[in-house]
Amino acid sequence: MSNNKYDILIAGSGLGGLVCGYILSKNGYKVIIVEKNPQIGGCLQTFKRGNVKFDTGMHYIGSMEEGQILHRFFKYLNLLDDVPLSRLDKSGYDVISIAGEKYKFASGYDGFIEELARKFPQNKNDIQQYVRRIREIANASPLYNLQEINSPVFIEADYIKTSINEFIASITHNLRLQNVLAGNLPLYAGVKDKTPTYIHALINNFYIQSAYRIVGGSDTIANSLAKSIQSFGGKILTHAEVEQFICNENKMTSVLLTNGNVIEADYFISNIHPQITMEKIQSKLIRKVYRERIANLENTLSNFTLFIKFKKEQTEYLNYNFYYYDHEDVWASNNYDIDKLPQSYLYMHQSVQDGATFAESAQMIAYMHYNEVKQWENTKVGRRGADYKAFKAEKTQKMLDKLENSFPHIKSAIDAVYTSSPLTYRDYTATKEGSMYGIIRDKNFPAHTLVSQRTKIPNLFMTGQNINSHGILGVTIGAMITCAEFLGINTIIREIEKVNN
Repeated sequence: MSNNKYDILIAGSGLGGLVCGYILSKNGYKVIIVEKNPQIGGCLQTFKRGNVKFDTGMHYIGSMEEGQILHRFFKYLNLLDDVPLSRLDKSGYDVISIAGEKYKFASGYDGFIEELARKFPQNKNDIQQYVRRIREIANASPLYNLQEINSPVFIEADYIKTSINEFIASITHNLRLQNVLAGNLPLYAGVKDKTPTYIHALINNFYIQSAYRIVGGSDTIANSLAKSIQSFGGKILTHAEVEQFICNENKMTSVLLTNGNVIEADYFISNIHPQITMEKIQSKLIRKVYRERIANLENTLSNFTLFIKFKKEQTEYLNYNFYYYDHEDVWASNNYDIDKLPQSYLYMHQSVQDGATFAESAQMIAYMHYNEVKQWENTKVGRRGADYKAFKAEKTQKMLDKLENSFPHIKSAIDAVYTSSPLTYRDYTATKEGSMYGIIRDKNFPAHTLVSQRTKIPNLFMTGQNINSHGILGVTIGAMITCAEFLGINTIIREIEKVNN
């Protein structure tokens, strides 16, 4: 048993944990990050099959032109030189296919308006109003604009208490246009009459400004952050799963790892899903009412993903993301018919070099409820049995058949297909039931579904996609909010501005 003492221990090396580790170690704290998997990164992890690298969760990013918000964060986090990018098609970085008709999301506010107005000439004013409104919402968030503030409040209450579908319906009465504007729904697994407007507005504003793929895999982000953390004197342990967070009568004192090691620290940050974090704490400092509230929060859907390897120089590289819906109502995807899976999907090629002619690999992602795989929930990766393999094979064939309808002859160009289910996602990213984006925010119960960076234990804080919001920008800002508990929010903002000026 080892007994090491650190200023701050961070449990989990997803993006939130790594950004917290970067900010705090850069500011002189003695930091250790413990990660249960052999690979760091959470949703930034990649894996290789058939000599092809596949991303697991971070597929494309936005606002990366100089001066735009993510570019400013990347510059501060020293990521620009280590993370090569390939710009998605400016005339249509996202293509939304609804009941056989295709619509493009173009880059730039003017481009976005003009491209959609080609399809909806009678609704150009509605489209202009939509863009104006999402920009207003984004600009109303001080933290999304790195403005110094008195307290880290990130958005106005009005944008939390209105659902996305209500917001879009208030802008246009054209039902098809409403569905098109919500067409990239899988980016946040939104739920009709629940998911608040701000989530949609911040994400769409983020991508409309500029959209890019990461060349060579999202693990470049994790590896760069890890390199910087270690250069600041921080330590990162893999194969180091937290079995229990240990407390005395006043505060948290240490973590017990599954290998028996105990690590002490003055402060702790959990980058593990809040529900799983609570399961690892036995202390009476966590009162029953708080524990029950966290335990009963609803999570977003999970997914079934095909990781496709193409035959060499057989498939033209698609420099856009393809969102497909069988039906008119994109919101109906959440309650899909199991027998008709997939009724919607997201299809993307992966970038191995900027300006590629042919695709090497792709991903096809469809919603999947955890209940579909619940019978195998007590099994481990690679040991789930013949029934599970047959289940995945059937789903795979149905998905490829559906893909063939939109991309004729694609199946003949495929060399191999690898799959992941909600169980795979659960086991590799430690999210509850393989949830894609963690806890559902509900505009009907905004305070109840908000998870604070603070906990009932005075020296334990949270970070990750359940704090603030998900996605690369939401998680980075959430990490900044967590680090503000140590440094003050304006100190961090000034640091970022200093690096960028």
